Amino acid sequence: MKILLDEIMTEKNISLRQLERLSGVPKSTIHDILSGTMPKMDIMEKLAKGLKVHIEELYQSPYK
Repeated sequence: MKILLDEIMTEKNISLRQLERLSGVPKSTIHDILSGTMPKMDIMEKLAKGLKVHIEELYQSPYK
């Protein structure tokens, strides 16, 4: 499974700091996810809400 956070942030022109404010997820956690760490579902929910996307849009998987 691949997290598509970087692609969505680029598409929406949102910086790390902006996403931190929008989602309530610490910048360090977002950085870890961008570096390959797999986030917990509650973090994915916060990111999806902050980015105003469906949670399914945050990841790529053949099992969606």
